Amino acid sequence: MYMVNNVNGEHVNELLQAQAHVWNHIFSFINSMSLQCAIDLGIPDIIQNHGKPMTVTELVAALPTLNPTKAPNIYRLMRVLLHSGFVAQQYLGDNNNGEEGYVLTSASRLLLKNNPLSITPYLKLILNPVLIKPWYFLGTWFQNHDHTAFDSAHGETFWEYFSHEPELLNSFNQSMANDTPLVTRALSEKCSELFEEFESLVDVGGGTGTMAKAIADVFPYLKCTVFDLPQVVTVQQDGRNLKYVGGNMFESIPAADAILLKWILHNWSDEDCLKILKRCKEAISGGDKKGGKVIIIDIVVRLNDEAFKLIETQLFFDMMMMMAVNGREREEEEWAKLFFAAGFSDYKITPILGLRSLIEVYP
Repeated sequence: MYMVNNVNGEHVNELLQAQAHVWNHIFSFINSMSLQCAIDLGIPDIIQNHGKPMTVTELVAALPTLNPTKAPNIYRLMRVLLHSGFVAQQYLGDNNNGEEGYVLTSASRLLLKNNPLSITPYLKLILNPVLIKPWYFLGTWFQNHDHTAFDSAHGETFWEYFSHEPELLNSFNQSMANDTPLVTRALSEKCSELFEEFESLVDVGGGTGTMAKAIADVFPYLKCTVFDLPQVVTVQQDGRNLKYVGGNMFESIPAADAILLKWILHNWSDEDCLKILKRCKEAISGGDKKGGKVIIIDIVVRLNDEAFKLIETQLFFDMMMMMAVNGREREEEEWAKLFFAAGFSDYKITPILGLRSLIEVYP
């Protein structure tokens, strides 16, 4: 009754804007679903293979499995992708009466099948119904005693579930592997001195060794070890300056001059991270060179950063970690508290990896 009796023109406009804001968030999932649809139809690769701006008529003709009755709706999908920045439009030239065609953007080129940096495996993983379902249990999780909302939805932990779902596990591993070349390139271009002072490095939780292999190729003098669970590394083969070692990072980590933790700590609670960091400190203390360090690649949430979209995505990642594995994305103060509690003396954060930062931690 208050709203009805007390609205003036300005108040009505505020309410309409507020309504639109709420609606936008209600429907924001349509962006990701539309993107998945485009991937399922193969649209990015079709536009790429066309070799020039592609009209909607040409795109419709090139979609091999399209039901002809649905053809008039393709432009509606493309309109959303255009607004979201996954395609752009270019004029075809004077002979085409000013008609425009679709071209890919930097973002959509990261979705091409043959792109070694492809984010498509990660998209398919995050939008898989197995990972969508727990979001419906988030409110319930806040009121029960389950470890995560994933546990509430599936009756077992994320890692337990993935251990008997090889297709999902493969998507997860492929996502991590495809992320590695870009990270390695950024590190070699912006921080080429990062590994120069060391002779040995252990990649903790390194999986199939994609990151360690890339580092070993760029720094051939560096003896690299991939350290992961025995069932992960026993099927891998050692290389010239690369070897695989099985074990448990909560118990001990092989000694080395440098310890690498790429996108590992955000999977774990503060208590578990403290255990891992203490094992890391023990490992570099036992290395061949004094003054070793722990190299962490992870998100540092910067709430005061002007890059709103980056912050928003960082917060989305944080919610994902909470939902799936009881992990978290941390602000600098939270990172510092962990480092000093684990016995380290100092740290340095360099925000050179987009959403993530390079964190160097010193004993």
